[in-house]
Amino acid sequence: MKAMLLSVMLTASTTTALAGGILTNTNQSVDFLRNPARDAAIGLDGVYSNPAGVAFLPEGFHLGFNWQYAHQTRTITSTSPAFALGRKNDGSTVKSFEGVADAPCIPSLQAAYNTGNWSLQFNFSVPGGGGSCEFDDGLGSFETVVGNIATSFMTLDGMATQLNGLTQQLTPIYQMFGQTAPNTIDNTKVIGYDMDGYMQGRQYYFGFQLGSAYKINEKLSVYGGLRILYGTATYKAKINNIRVRIINNEGRETLEDFGTFLPNIPEQAQQNAAVAQQHLTLINHVQQAQGGLTPELQAAQTALAAGLNSLQQSQGQLATLSKYSEGVNLLCNQSSVGVAPVIGIDYKLNDQFNFAAKYEFKTQIRMKNESTVNKASEIPAVNKFRDGENVNEDMPAQLAIGAMWSPIKPIRINAGWHHYFDKSASWYNNAQERLDHDSNEFLLGGEWDINDRFTVSIGGQLTRYGLTDEYMNDMSFVTNSYSIGFGANYKANDHITLKAGYFQTDYENYDRTDYPPLSGQSDSFTRTNRVLGLGIEVAL
Repeated sequence: MKAMLLSVMLTASTTTALAGGILTNTNQSVDFLRNPARDAAIGLDGVYSNPAGVAFLPEGFHLGFNWQYAHQTRTITSTSPAFALGRKNDGSTVKSFEGVADAPCIPSLQAAYNTGNWSLQFNFSVPGGGGSCEFDDGLGSFETVVGNIATSFMTLDGMATQLNGLTQQLTPIYQMFGQTAPNTIDNTKVIGYDMDGYMQGRQYYFGFQLGSAYKINEKLSVYGGLRILYGTATYKAKINNIRVRIINNEGRETLEDFGTFLPNIPEQAQQNAAVAQQHLTLINHVQQAQGGLTPELQAAQTALAAGLNSLQQSQGQLATLSKYSEGVNLLCNQSSVGVAPVIGIDYKLNDQFNFAAKYEFKTQIRMKNESTVNKASEIPAVNKFRDGENVNEDMPAQLAIGAMWSPIKPIRINAGWHHYFDKSASWYNNAQERLDHDSNEFLLGGEWDINDRFTVSIGGQLTRYGLTDEYMNDMSFVTNSYSIGFGANYKANDHITLKAGYFQTDYENYDRTDYPPLSGQSDSFTRTNRVLGLGIEVAL
């Protein structure tokens, strides 16, 4: 049981990606919040979004600091027949699990020193993760595991009842052969389960980018740099108070601790399997002695063969469960460092048009585990969190292309396209292969200089992932979305500019029906996202 629960809880990636690909945050400045189409904009935030274009800023030192606060919710509405057995679920097979992800401080820093044709640049940001996510009631995937345990107990109850009926049917035949019918052990009547679940995760990828742009002429510039990512994550998971709902001898419902209830069950299953085998032996004896069977005995033979197979399987499952009867209390820490090149180009056709492109190479990430999971598990997914294990979590390569058009001097219209090479990355258990295609984003926005000091802007972003039922799960998910951002800049003087922006993402529902196939289980996934940012930029 522990192995099953760990496999679903610990794979819960709690990254609070706010905008961008599956693992990538692109909201690295307040300028992005107020207008996400920044791929061909000329500004200090271009140290991240258009580094080649920063070379066209005035000479001198430029420094920008950004603070963002983000609040997310993640809601999974799950359907499982097992939920109806939960004491807290009031007989319903549908249950909603909501996680709250808060990132109270997502900082970023951009710096550039322009001299002559050169621009030396530095960027600090959080291009992945950025906060913690907490599910106070756990997740549907591991409550289903507990519910299925109760279902297994109820199945054993049904088999015991069936064996009792067959014993009564076969008693005259036992007597005819001078034998005594074996006694079936009646299992305690199980009607459901109860449990408490909790999961919390925290994940940050800190990015440090250093590079330089060179202005080849007054129209063309190029950029080259390196980005270093330091990833750190902590996962906490607890499942306790696992109890079995039973009907006692007085006909009243009671709750019995799973660890106390379980030890008697394998013995009962084993003895009932022995009874089923003895019944089959008797029927086979009758078949040999009489050269055939009555329809009643043929039906009993078929039922006993199926029941014996199920009982034998249950014995193995119950033996595994008995090792983990006290729930789960787990802590797993991960960390890693990765390095990747970044290149860019910017071309100014004239005062009205600017075009730019940036390519971030794939960053190879191997998260190193420090975990309370010390031994290999019979379930391969759990080994991802074994102490000392290295886990593939690559940051995919990204291509960003943008254009800017200024029809009149105070107005700029921006457009962009982002492509994330998800399927070329390496993720744990080759999760990238379960995607239908790479992720794409389409961006559009505009800015208006109301006067020499005040600028307002607005923009939007459409994000499309290559999601499939096989890829989606309630531990880590994204859904297709559209976003809108708006804000303003205020130039306090010739050296200081103040910035404010707001960004909101509306996510579509992703419905996964009857998954795994023929299980009767389904899920509906969605999220919310709100970001507020303030920034200051200094030019010296």
